[in-house]
Amino acid sequence: QVQLVESGGGLVQAGGSLRLSCAASGIIFKISNMGWYRQAPGKQRELVATITGGLTTNYADSVKGRFIISRDNAKNTMYLQMNSLKPEDTAIYYCKASLPNGRNYWGQGTQVTVSS
Repeated sequence: QVQLVESGGGLVQAGGSLRLSCAASGIIFKISNMGWYRQAPGKQRELVATITGGLTTNYADSVKGRFIISRDNAKNTMYLQMNSLKPEDTAIYYCKASLPNGRNYWGQGTQVTVSS
């Protein structure tokens, strides 16, 4: 079965950094388009960053210049390096995989809390 497992979340002070990981199984990771999304309390889930199988990246304006999305196909893992964190980055961060057949899968999420 398809499984996406996020890790690396936690509590960090404003200005700090975290690196999130998304370990994928049950998919051909190399040809899957991947992305990070987040949802803060009382807000809609929003796109943070995406990375295609061809390594094309896209970032939300709110994180551009601070976050870096990457993937290691040999490890079937996607990463989100988050720098210069702000309290408004506080959210549950979700990993998403979009398979070539058009089907999407989501991880369970990992909590990121940025204090000030």
